[in-house]
Amino acid sequence: MSRTRGPGAGPGRGWLLRLVIAFAFAQGAVSMARPAVSYRALALGADETAVGVIAGVYALLPLFAAVPLGRRTDHGRCAPLLPLGVVLISGGCALSGVVSSLPAMAAWSGVMGLGHLCFVIGAQSIVARQSAPAEQDRNFGHFTIGASLGQLGGPIAAGALISGESGALGRTSALALLVSAGVCAVALTSLWRIEHRRTPGSRAMKQPAKVPVTTILGARGVPAGIFISMAVLSSTDILTAYLPVVGEHRGIAPATVGLLLSLRAAATIACRLVMTPMLRLLGRTALLTTSCLLAGLLCAGMVLPVPVPVLAVMLAALGFCLGAGQPLSMTTVVQAAPAEARSTALALRLTGNRLGQAAAPAAAGLIAGTAGAAAPFALLGALLLAAAGLGLRGGRAPRASSVPPEPMPVRDREQDDSVPLADPNRS
Repeated sequence: MSRTRGPGAGPGRGWLLRLVIAFAFAQGAVSMARPAVSYRALALGADETAVGVIAGVYALLPLFAAVPLGRRTDHGRCAPLLPLGVVLISGGCALSGVVSSLPAMAAWSGVMGLGHLCFVIGAQSIVARQSAPAEQDRNFGHFTIGASLGQLGGPIAAGALISGESGALGRTSALALLVSAGVCAVALTSLWRIEHRRTPGSRAMKQPAKVPVTTILGARGVPAGIFISMAVLSSTDILTAYLPVVGEHRGIAPATVGLLLSLRAAATIACRLVMTPMLRLLGRTALLTTSCLLAGLLCAGMVLPVPVPVLAVMLAALGFCLGAGQPLSMTTVVQAAPAEARSTALALRLTGNRLGQAAAPAAAGLIAGTAGAAAPFALLGALLLAAAGLGLRGGRAPRASSVPPEPMPVRDREQDDSVPLADPNRS
């Protein structure tokens, strides 16, 4: 028996399935390239501080591009940013594996970061635009599963390819970067018919004056969502960049480091699969606060020189706690921001992410250079504990019903998507 859609219903979720697949390949390439960049930098003679600087440059170009891209997306189409992002990520990965100087590696790492920003702004804006308010927690949760799948497979592939035996670290890390470029290119195969047509009057409705950034940042819930997202992403980023360094100091093989990073990503997927019942049980504010609090304590605990099995348990618990922050901060920001500036609000959230990605690794590099390779995890613990406090004070966004709904796309025969995305919370 066919189901009829109400007047406010959005399009089918085949577009979301394809977006998740594309994001999994793009994020998988980045998750494979980031530790490979660290290993290649070490092979070229970099110390802990230089690794932190290179990791920070990954966020430098996106830091200045996020808001202009968000403005453009608020008043135009989102889909063109996706293939552009794939091309930039692939190029950054490939050229990072070819060059043989640390400044050049840092520059191409920045290009990789710019590509990732383009892809994520376009993809998040599509999810926000094509999801009804009541579906945003679920759809953003499913969307971020694509990121977690990439973070699950990428480090395993990097660990399998990279070897430090017989002085091969430089060659094998370069190979991993070239392979990651090819992995990212596969994302292009899933980017067809992602964005749906809008109602004829929707373009005219998008023409009012731009909402000032100060107005967006002044909306209750937006600053908390931005800071929580920055803290969670910085934790994931530094974990990806510095666990190889910790592994080198503690004698943990690259393949084992890759498995540990993938274990963290698998736990994040598990969290997102059960996020809907957790939201029903705890509510968004309590879930954000509790997850950040526990993640902060676990990050601080990683400073201890624990054996690999204990480290694996800690990373699994940490991954589960970090799983809630990103999708819920997206929903918090989207529902708190003015309806005509949602893409800009998401871009501001990404600007905060990139600011954290630029500053946190550099700070982590300075700390690691003076206090040891594991010391940056204490910094992450403090950052997540601050996010937990901010989430408790201001993390409650306005109810979805109070946000003026954006006109939903027209669903026509040519744009029909009948392929559903399985809802893990349905029996």
